[in-house]
Amino acid sequence: MTSAGLPPSVPPGPSPDPAHPSAVPGPHPEHFPGAPGWHATAPPPGYPPPGWQADPGAGLETRQRLHPLSPLLSGAKSIVVIVAALSWQTLSQLGTTHFAMLVAILAVGVVIFSVIGWYNTGYQVIGRELRIAEGLIWRRNRAIPLDRLQSVELRRPLLAQLTGLAELRLEVVGGGKTEAPLAYLTVREAGLLRERLLALSARTQAGQSASVAEPAAGAAAVTTAQAPLYRVRNRDLLISQLLTPQAFFLPIGVAWVVTQFVMEGSWTFVGIASTVTAMAGVLLQPIRRVLGDWDFQLGRDRDRRLVLHYGLVETRNQVVPPFRVQTVRVIWPFLWRKARWLNLRLDIAGYSGPEPGDDKNSDRLMPVGDIATARSLVAAVLPGVDLATLATSPPPARARWLHPIGLRFYGAGLTPDVFVTRQGRVTREVSLVPYARLQSVRVVQGPLQRRLGLATVYADTAGGRSGVARDRDLAEAWALAEQLAVRARAARVGGS
Repeated sequence: MTSAGLPPSVPPGPSPDPAHPSAVPGPHPEHFPGAPGWHATAPPPGYPPPGWQADPGAGLETRQRLHPLSPLLSGAKSIVVIVAALSWQTLSQLGTTHFAMLVAILAVGVVIFSVIGWYNTGYQVIGRELRIAEGLIWRRNRAIPLDRLQSVELRRPLLAQLTGLAELRLEVVGGGKTEAPLAYLTVREAGLLRERLLALSARTQAGQSASVAEPAAGAAAVTTAQAPLYRVRNRDLLISQLLTPQAFFLPIGVAWVVTQFVMEGSWTFVGIASTVTAMAGVLLQPIRRVLGDWDFQLGRDRDRRLVLHYGLVETRNQVVPPFRVQTVRVIWPFLWRKARWLNLRLDIAGYSGPEPGDDKNSDRLMPVGDIATARSLVAAVLPGVDLATLATSPPPARARWLHPIGLRFYGAGLTPDVFVTRQGRVTREVSLVPYARLQSVRVVQGPLQRRLGLATVYADTAGGRSGVARDRDLAEAWALAEQLAVRARAARVGGS
């Protein structure tokens, strides 16, 4: 199909020109037999004039290939995974020489496989779809409707930074994983393609003009936002990750391991290497957060979209239209309370699967900061919402049978703009769900809740998570569900 929606065999008509009535879309008198000015050679609207010669491939975008260095970068990632999977025990059994030969053979095979995959992979934009074809033996063709596009992320791993390349990732509504990772393109090509896809989704002020943007626009697409909102202090980021259970209990684990070695009197290479690997695994999550959130920056671009830029080893530049934000979560970890720190996270449609602590399901809005910064950022993302004035009410007293210790930490409330819920005794969390983002409302009762006259209300969004009002009085739960439905309809009608 062409970008105009016509088969290749039917060329598109000439562009409208007021000076030539036959080129203007719509019916004209000369197009009807017997009408004044009619003649047999006049073409119908949308068809070329007599003598027009078709240009083979006119209106068709040729399939684009990824960068020629893509197989090497993709193969390097696979080689690292293979070496990690072989483990220290394999090294001790084979010896250094044979281990190196095995890795070299596997590396050559991975690179050859990657080259074949690159040669048979291509993409093209047709109309309002991004089409990706890949595979040699098993062909796979994907058509991604751009009206379902939620966010577009530009990633640059370490090797990509060294070679001037970038990976483009698209998140679409209902996707369990990244729908179309294009690895790799040049930074300029990735920036231009991102702006074009966002414009074709008909959700930006730039409109269709971004599809023919100048090269400078692609360069600007990967720079910092025009209106900065927040930048993390790397010192606070480091300290915040030291104030985690993994870092807090690590010295105890090290002391226990050293004591076992001293008492047994055996210090084998495999034993030491395994212990170091285990300790690294304990610290993996805090280290990943420091590397991932390093130099985090948040701002807005000219279209009022959120622009996030962060990362040390792998830099990430993400563009999120504000209407794609489904939920804002405010989290107070227990060990951060003395420093009066908290973090903010976004739930975005397209990041599915509500697994706690999984950064694939939500994205950061503020890795670490104080309450004043959090208030300003929440107000920027959810206009009219003040984090310091959100009121909630707890469940009824009889719900203590279900929550004998932490009942007072649960609550829910309705504000003019968002549905507010709170929970958590050790790690406290407040969820803010805009009414316009609600997809459904559920009232659920378990066996114990039925005996106590209680029910839980779920306000579902497209981001995979729900605002949850736990263990409310049954009559209150139904009234709350009705109010949520009414306010959701009103918010959509009002264009919120």
